[in-house]
Amino acid sequence: MAKLSKHNFRSNTLPAITMVGPVTLWLGFFVAIPLIYVFIMSFCSIDEGYNVVFKFTLNNYRRLFDPNYVQIYGSSLFIAFLTTVICIAIGYPFSFLIARTTSKHKALLYMLVIIPFWTNSLIRIYGWRTFLGANGWLNSLLMALHLTDTPVEFLFNRGSTVLGMVYCLFPYMVLPLYTAIEKLDKSLLEASADLGAKSPSTFINVIIPLTMSGIFSGCIMVFIPSLGYFFVSDILGGGNSDVIGNLIERQFQSGNNWPLGSALSIILIAITLLLVKLYQKLGGDMDSLGV
Repeated sequence: MAKLSKHNFRSNTLPAITMVGPVTLWLGFFVAIPLIYVFIMSFCSIDEGYNVVFKFTLNNYRRLFDPNYVQIYGSSLFIAFLTTVICIAIGYPFSFLIARTTSKHKALLYMLVIIPFWTNSLIRIYGWRTFLGANGWLNSLLMALHLTDTPVEFLFNRGSTVLGMVYCLFPYMVLPLYTAIEKLDKSLLEASADLGAKSPSTFINVIIPLTMSGIFSGCIMVFIPSLGYFFVSDILGGGNSDVIGNLIERQFQSGNNWPLGSALSIILIAITLLLVKLYQKLGGDMDSLGV
């Protein structure tokens, strides 16, 4: 009996441990432990020299309701909402075009979405700053065409921040939408046409409901990062359109207040988990979120 048990362990349990063990250790060391550390840090204090003191306090979470912070929360949510809406408005027709096309250009269109991932987003955002700057190509073209006598200030406002967010996060909207549209049953569309429904009616009553999981998945994958992409706001917004990520970055850098920065991070994580849970409750596919 002991030999049989030992044999079962070697043939069944040991291979499973060998395969899962390294992944578990990796996730534990690089995900779980840092999150636990940030959570503990959010309840700590700082002394007069801005050194972290491991003394339990709720002041960091109370400070989150500071009117200045609340104003940034509102601005951040508005930027994230606007970014998400624009990504849907542009991304859905583009995704539909890729998914439903039968031409040889389908792979090329899909590659146009993937290619931006090959270049660091920070470099691409600096490219937009150069393009939109006072001496950039856009202003040079406008002045050459005599459409303006002086350079137009395209940078350092909420509009340029939203533009950068849309540019960075657009692929995250297209990919889940493409997957959802690709899975559409063509027979349902044909049945809708046979019943006399016109294209707009079919789109609203058939296509949209059947691709709702992709829409919601794309919204989450765009909305959540929009709250934390502080480098976009710094480079294109010039600090005039802060997001929650800017608050966190400043507390860990110039503010040297790690406990407050940790509390802000925990709130952002909580928002993320809440939205993912809502997505799951609505019957969304967790695989499309990479969860």
